[in-house]
Parts: sequence; structure tokens; C-alpha cells
Amino acid sequence: MASNQEHWFEPIAEHLQEAYLRYSFAKDTKKEVEHIISCLDLEPGDRVLDVGCGPGRHSLELARRGINCLGIDISKSFVDLGNKSAREEGLQQLVVFERGDARTLDFVDEFDGVISLCEGAFGLQGGPAALDTANLIGDQSVISGMAQALKGGGRLLVAAFSAYFQVAHASNDSSDFDLMTGVRHEVTEIKDPEGHQIRADLWTTCFTPRELWLMAEIAGLEPLTVRSVHSGEDWSAESLNLDHAEFLLLAQRP
Repeated sequence: MASNQEHWFEPIAEHLQEAYLRYSFAKDTKKEVEHIISCLDLEPGDRVLDVGCGPGRHSLELARRGINCLGIDISKSFVDLGNKSAREEGLQQLVVFERGDARTLDFVDEFDGVISLCEGAFGLQGGPAALDTANLIGDQSVISGMAQALKGGGRLLVAAFSAYFQVAHASNDSSDFDLMTGVRHEVTEIKDPEGHQIRADLWTTCFTPRELWLMAEIAGLEPLTVRSVHSGEDWSAESLNLDHAEFLLLAQRP
């Protein structure tokens, strides 16, 4: 599953390394994992695939609760950080991190649950990573690979940036938003663990709830709910709104 072509996110992750965990979106891991366990109906001993796992904050927390995890990320730096944390906590028997491309997942009927959260892989296939003019193929291949990885009856939980939020708050946002591809392009400053700062381009694909529902069905899943959330701030909303930056799709493999 290794990627032969560098994804635009890889140099960003190489610069960020463990500083990634200092950002506000990574500050509510325990509560998010409680939601993951509840939504996916997980129990100790179950096996979870974490796609676009970053340094592994969700996988590590799931492992602390006795759930087996495999984290996949395109960044070698993030994979190395995740495995280092697992060794330091003595969790190597429960959680492993591997470098891989989320667009070419080849697991079949292996996991009780699959997650891709905080735009870990799903939603990062636009911009220079886009495989087609309409920016449809990349993210569909990600969700289809995740669906295939699930056992029958297993559940998937995917976070995606909200197109509704982007449009509603466009006047307060310095980013560019492509109305055809749904891609939000932002130039921002990021810091490494020592505080060294560089400018970085970010391309995040934004979705409507209807798109997420249809993509899940195309992947052979039964969509259950789509609700509004905001990583690091609020995962408690039970409905859709314009004020949360993300949507959370919950679906099940028949």
C-alpha cells in the first residue's frame, strides 16, 4: 500500500511531526474516542482500522481501552511517531502503525470498525492530489477501500469538512473555495516541534451530507446518520447545522 508518488501532505507532516498534537483540533481525543466506541459499538478485543491516523492519537487511546488497532498514514514521520508512542506505553501488542496510501487500501473483511477522522485521509484528495477534474475519484476510492475492509455488520465513522460551513462563513475566511471541486485552499503558517515556522498550502475537500450519503451507498454501505461536529471542540450535536466545521458520517456494512 505504500505510495510511490509524494502526496502534498507529506512535507507538511514532515515539518509538523509531534507538534501536530499541539493544535486545538487534537485536544479532545478521549471524548472523541468515547463517541467512536459508542457509534461503532466496539468492545475490548475488537479490531479497528484508523485511516489517515496521523501520529495515532485515536488508535492509541482505543488501544488503552483494549481495542486492537492498525493505523495507516501516508506520512512516515507520523507512522514512526505512532509506533514510538506504542512502544513507550507498552501497547505494541494492541496497536501498530504502517505507512500506506488511503486510496489503495487492500484489506478485505478484516475489521470490526473503520475510522477516518479530523480529515485524516478522506477529504485530502483534492488540489495537487486530485485524480480527475471533478475531484470525485480520490475520496470515493478512500471510502470504498474502508468499506471493503469491514466485516459484515461492521461500522464506519468518517469526518469530512462541511461545504455548508464553508459557504456560510466565507465572508470571514481568507481561503479560496472552488465551487466546482468543493476544495478549500488555504495558505497558513505551521510550526515544527522547535517552533520553526513555514508557510504551507492546504487543500481540503468540503462535502454536503447528501454527497457523503451517496458515496457511502456507492461503496456498498448502509448510511445510518450524518451529523455536525467540530474536532477538538464539540462532537455532541445530534443534527445538522451551519455552525460546525465538519460532518460525521456513520455507516454500516450489510
